[in-house]
Amino acid sequence: MPTVDDILEYIGEFHFFQKQTFFLLSLLSATFSPIYVGIVFLGFTPKHHCQSPGVAELSQRCGWSLAEELNYTVPGLGAAGEAHFQQCMQYEVDWNQSALSCVDPLASLAANQSQLPLRPCQHGWVFDTPGSSIVTEFSLVCNNSWMLDLFQSVVNVGFFIGAVAIGYLADRFGRKFCFLVTILINAVSGVLMAVSPNYTWMLIFRFIQGLVSKASWLIGYILITEFVGLDYRRMVGIFYQAAFTVGLLVLSGVAYALPHWRWLQLTVTLPNFCFLLYYWCIPESPRWLISQNKNGKAMKIIKQIAKKNGKSMPASLQSLKADEDAVETLHPSFLDLIRTPQIRKHTLILMYNWFTSSILYQGLIMHMGLAGDNVYLDFFYSALVEFPAAFVIILTIDRVGRRYPWAMSNIVAGVACLATVFIPDELQGLRVAVACVGRMCITMAFEMVCLVSTELYPTFIRNLGVQICSSMCDIGGIFTPFLVYRLTAVWLELPLVVFAVVGLIAGGLVLLLPETKGKPLPETIQDAENMLRPRKNKEKMIYLQVKKSDTPGN
Repeated sequence: MPTVDDILEYIGEFHFFQKQTFFLLSLLSATFSPIYVGIVFLGFTPKHHCQSPGVAELSQRCGWSLAEELNYTVPGLGAAGEAHFQQCMQYEVDWNQSALSCVDPLASLAANQSQLPLRPCQHGWVFDTPGSSIVTEFSLVCNNSWMLDLFQSVVNVGFFIGAVAIGYLADRFGRKFCFLVTILINAVSGVLMAVSPNYTWMLIFRFIQGLVSKASWLIGYILITEFVGLDYRRMVGIFYQAAFTVGLLVLSGVAYALPHWRWLQLTVTLPNFCFLLYYWCIPESPRWLISQNKNGKAMKIIKQIAKKNGKSMPASLQSLKADEDAVETLHPSFLDLIRTPQIRKHTLILMYNWFTSSILYQGLIMHMGLAGDNVYLDFFYSALVEFPAAFVIILTIDRVGRRYPWAMSNIVAGVACLATVFIPDELQGLRVAVACVGRMCITMAFEMVCLVSTELYPTFIRNLGVQICSSMCDIGGIFTPFLVYRLTAVWLELPLVVFAVVGLIAGGLVLLLPETKGKPLPETIQDAENMLRPRKNKEKMIYLQVKKSDTPGN
């Protein structure tokens, strides 16, 4: 029986149909960026201090500048390490009393301002920003700052649940159906989040977005790798993720132009409604249809692809006899990921690498703390670091394969983290450069784990396997903030030591996986189990197939 890869060699591995589909799915990949890292702008926390009744009137009467007003009325201003007092405490003073002077209003109340009693903010906060964020609108600061952490944790919980549940549904009921349903839910919940009347409703719609958005992104990744031929899988996989980086760059510009979080949320959500038009543009995956013994539908779609590519189907490739003789349709099961020894090993190693990549990727961003006060430029520059990773992968992946570049990227990222620990603070430029090398390498590792995950699982559990393994990335995203901030309280460089250890272990484990360079996607459990076996087995199998095809003529 000819495989889909055999047929694609005749009708086009990356011709007009595949290029059109890749472009359309790349647009979806770019729009996932605001959901994954939009917290940077949606939850931006500007400088703030307690709002005290009477201060504005006193400042106007005395003709104070803003700096003078803050100096006279905000506790702890200018004191190192006392940000909590500046942002969350206020003097127990009645600023409306007429006895207060304009030169030093607190001098008549106490000889030293530090002796004045303080209390938590009673009347809200004043935020130093021309725009708005969920922090400024819902006052997610001081005692309420944990609510911002919850906002980000909820979307990661949604990623996790959606990856497992929708991954199963996509393998059970088809890629296209789940793809379109998740897009619709994502678009509607995103708009509802933008118009949420309070924090609770915003949190609910944020969770729903997390539940479906990452799942649709991964289904798009699965679709494009199943539509293209063997020689183009790695290219579309890398550039599909590069489209996510383009989305990061665009997000920084859109956020700069729209500094109000509701308008920003609405703007980055609306394009999702356009993706519903993909119902007429992107067909179901022929590989999935074949795995479900729906050979007639698969062949119909393959002929449509051939027509769009301007190719004709050879008569010898217009039947899929072997699958028609199958006894029953294969249905994906979670047990299929651990039932056989090789797939079990693949699953455990991939799960650890997804977890590690998430911790290092997000952790390095948090720990490095790019210089400068402009959040838009800082975000833009940090996103640019990801592009060299894609080019390094393109230059090496076909020459040396997947396994060694992937392992080395993890190892170099770990070494970079460890080296940063020993670089003195005086060499800040060198520290930033080494940290950027670590960021680039872990970006490479992230892209590689996504690419190789699709190449190690057989078709009927491919989507389920990728979704479950990638769910470890979401668990890593939940733990990373606690890992960084708790460990830095013990020792500033301790998180880097942890990153180094987990990165080095990840690199070693990658070497235990089979090389997938030049190999067709496994179609069955047996194909996946045989990936580490010598090539002569594959040659013998092909010979027997040829010999078998000759017997019916007798």
